[in-house]
Amino acid sequence: MKLQRHGTIACLALATALAVSACGSDNNEPTEPAAAGSSAAADCATGTINAQGSSAQKNAVDEWRKAYQQKCAGSTINYEPSGSGAGIQAFIAGTADFAGSDSALKPEEQPKADAKCVGGKAIHLPMVIGPVAVVYNVSGLDNLQLKPATVAKIFAGKVTKWDAAEIKADNPGAKLPSTTIQTVHRSDESGTTDNFTDFLGKTAEADWTFGKGKAWKAPGGTGAAKSDGVASAVKQADGSISYVEMSYAENGGLKMAKIGNGAGEYATLTAESAAKTIAGAKVTGEGDDLKMSIDFNTKEAGAYPIVLVTYEIVCDKGLAADKLALVKGFLSYAASTEGQAELTELGYAPLPESVRTKVESTVKALA
Repeated sequence: MKLQRHGTIACLALATALAVSACGSDNNEPTEPAAAGSSAAADCATGTINAQGSSAQKNAVDEWRKAYQQKCAGSTINYEPSGSGAGIQAFIAGTADFAGSDSALKPEEQPKADAKCVGGKAIHLPMVIGPVAVVYNVSGLDNLQLKPATVAKIFAGKVTKWDAAEIKADNPGAKLPSTTIQTVHRSDESGTTDNFTDFLGKTAEADWTFGKGKAWKAPGGTGAAKSDGVASAVKQADGSISYVEMSYAENGGLKMAKIGNGAGEYATLTAESAAKTIAGAKVTGEGDDLKMSIDFNTKEAGAYPIVLVTYEIVCDKGLAADKLALVKGFLSYAASTEGQAELTELGYAPLPESVRTKVESTVKALA
C-alpha cells in the first residue's frame, strides 16, 4: 500500500521543466517484459541482490522492489535502510551490491569504493529527489515560517524559546508560546544531515559555524536513529523541531514549516515547489558519474530550497557475474518513466527527464 498524502499530486507542473513523460498508474499486475530499451516495463532477471544505505529513499525503494518482484518472478531485492554512511561502508566491505546514499562519496572513500569494482570504478546514479522538511510539534502553533538564518540559530542552540525575537520576526501576528525548543537530529551518519547542514552553511553562513557532514556536530539537542526515528521523536515531544524527508513528514502527519528562499519568499513544501529548485540542479560528475549540485540559494519564485538528491552507488564495471543482470534490471526499472512516476505519490519528486535518460542509459551499460 502506498503512503497516504495530504493531497493528490498527479504530475508536476510543466513549468518546472522536469517534463516527466507520464504519470503512470497503480496497476502492479505482472506483465510480460517489454522489448529491450523500453522504460515502460521491467528487464526481468532472477536471483538475489542485497543493498543498504539511505533511509531517505527507503519508501521509494520499497515501492520499486514490490513492483519489480511482482513483474519478475524469481527475483529478490533486499534493501536495509541502515543510513547513508553505513551503506557506503557495506559497499566498500563488499556486503552490499550497491549502496543508497544521500550524498556523494568523500574523496577518501572514492578509491576504497573503486577497489571493489574490478576493472572499473564506483559511480553515482541519482535516483530519488527527496525534499527535506523542517518539521515541528508545538501545541497551538500552525503555519510556522522560518528564514534560513532562524533555522540555523535554532539548531545551533542560539535561539532556545519558541517566542524568541527571531521567530516573532518571521511570524508577525502569530501567537507564539514560551515553550523551550527541543531540537532533534540524526544520531547515525546520514546523508540527510549532510544535505541539511550544507543548506545551513550556504544560506546562513554567519549563524552556522559547524560545517557540513553526515555526522551531526552542533552541541545540544536529542539524537534519533534513521528517518523514522526522527519523525517519531518529533511526534512524541511538544516543543520539538527537526529535519526529515517529506515522505516521512507526511506519513507521520507532522507539521512542516515554510522556509525562506533566495527570492525572499516563505515557500511551502510540495513536490511542485521542490521541483522548482530541482530544475536548476546541475550534473557535476564526469562521464558516467552523475553527481549533482543543487543551488540552495535559488531565486526561483515559489521554490522550496531544502532538497536532496539520493544516489545509488554502484560499479560501472566489475559487478559479480551472478548479480549483474538483476542489478541492471532493478535499477533500470527504478530509472524508468514508470518507476519515477510512482515517486510523487510517496512524497518525492521525479528526476528531470534530461537526467533520467542519462541514468537509464548508464544503468544499461553496467558490466
